[in-house]
Formats: sequence, structure tokens, C-alpha cells
Amino acid sequence: MRVRQLAAVAFACAWLGATMGAQSYVPNRVFDSARGAFSDFEAMAADLARADVVFLGEQHDDPNTHRLELAVLEALARRGRSVVLSLEMFERDAQEPLDHFQMGHSSEDEFLKSSRPWPRYATDYKPLVDFAIAKNWPVVAANVPRTIASEIAKSGLDVLLNKGEADRKLYAHDLVCPTTDAYFRRFAEAMGGHPAPGAAADEAARTTERYYFSQCVKDETMAESIAAAYTAGAASPSRPVVVHVNGAFHSDYGQGTAARVIRRLPGKRVAVISIQPVTDLDTIATTGADKALGDYVIYTPKK
Repeated sequence: MRVRQLAAVAFACAWLGATMGAQSYVPNRVFDSARGAFSDFEAMAADLARADVVFLGEQHDDPNTHRLELAVLEALARRGRSVVLSLEMFERDAQEPLDHFQMGHSSEDEFLKSSRPWPRYATDYKPLVDFAIAKNWPVVAANVPRTIASEIAKSGLDVLLNKGEADRKLYAHDLVCPTTDAYFRRFAEAMGGHPAPGAAADEAARTTERYYFSQCVKDETMAESIAAAYTAGAASPSRPVVVHVNGAFHSDYGQGTAARVIRRLPGKRVAVISIQPVTDLDTIATTGADKALGDYVIYTPKK
């Protein structure tokens, strides 16, 4: 094993010892939407081990959420499942430096300088990446570069018409971005609802549409990356499950990225998990909306 891989194993063990050792239990309650009842983490993990793609929908910057994401990877490993770890948090042009780091051809510092990690990478995502590397699991930089997404948010989808061959590899080829479905309505509501009619409202609607197209290209690009990773893995004897980590909005209700994976992988089992930090685990009242968030909803104390 390479020195860098040994270091990754050591880090994973140290991190787990610090966060999962003396306080190994991450408080949680797991709601099984199919059964309409609370279940438990291990029963959920056993079910996820039979899936083809698993979405972990997170609330960014919540420590317990990220500990639970690592716990899912550990649970799959305990059950002998190989995994492809796919991340919203790295963009497609970071795949080459990520691969070089994973193969031990570059240091972590060199990798991070070339890959634009999220601000809380060291605490939130490094443990996931290090665990995957220690297990020799592939890690996929799934997202569209933020520069391209920003251009679309500013000027609309037409900016893609002038992209060269190199840029075209960085976003999905098949873009389906309807503005009449439930996902668009949820996105528009999150953007600020429906202002009063008039010129200002028309401009607000155009702005919402452009931002939605940017969101859609992210969803489509991540979905294409996930589908490609699944197809590549399906040809191997281990047939790994693809575990994709993204903000919950991208996959809640089976919409967004999740729906676009289902479109690309018909007949495959796509499981959606939504992790929801709450104030009090003992007073959770699941509503109809909560039950629809995913196949499982994991509630954990907000930190």
C-alpha cells in the first residue's frame, strides 16, 4: 500500500476514534417512508446495500449530518459492498487532480490547490474521501464547474451554444429542464415565491428561470456523472453501489438530480435519503411532506 494510502487509513481511524469512538453513537431516528413508520439505522443500511444508487441529501455545514454520511459508507463496507463515492462538492474539472491524489501521484495540498474544495472540506468531506481512498473506492467529481453554472444563471442556457469542445465535456449533453413541473415550482418558491404582477414581477420570473436553468444543468451533470459511474461499475464483478452526496434540495422528493438519474438508469434501484437536523428527536411529528422527502428520512440533533 502506498504511503499516502496508509496515511489515509491512519487519518480515517484517528477521525473515527475522535468522533465515533467514545461517542460512537450519532443520535438519530430513521423514518422508513415505505412502511410509514420509524425504523433503525442498521435496517436502513441493509436495505441500501441492495440499491444501485443511493442519494445522501444533506443540510450543509451540520456536523451530525456529515458523521451520518460517513456512517452510511461504513455500514455498506461492513456488508461487503463496494462503493463509488460521488460528490456534488467537486466539479468535473477536478477529476484529474482527484485521480492523481487517489493514486498517490500528488499530495493532498497539491490536490486541494487544484480542485477548489468547499470551505469546510477538512471537517465535512475529507473524512468521506479519505475513507473511500482507504477502501480503494473510486471518487467522482460529479458537478458542473461553478463558472459555467454562473454564466447560465446570468445569461441563460444559450451561453452553452458557444462553448468549445473542452468545456462541453464539463456539463451534461442531455439537458431536460422543464419549467412546468413540481421541481421548478419548488425551486421558484425557494427563490422568493410569486411577486405581484407587473414589470418587476416579469423580470423576477426571468431571473428565476435563469437560476433554475443553472440548477438544472447542475442536476443533469451530476446525474450524467452518476449514471456513467454506475455503468462502468456494473461491468465489474463487485458491481459497486454509487453513493452520491448532495444538498438535499437536489434529491428530496425524488426530484432534481435523483429524477434525472432515474431517467438515465431505467429499472435500477435509486434510493433517496434526506438527512434533517432537528431541535428535539423526541418530539418529531412526521408530516405528509416529511414522509415524501425520500425512501428514508434521517433525523438528527441540530448542532
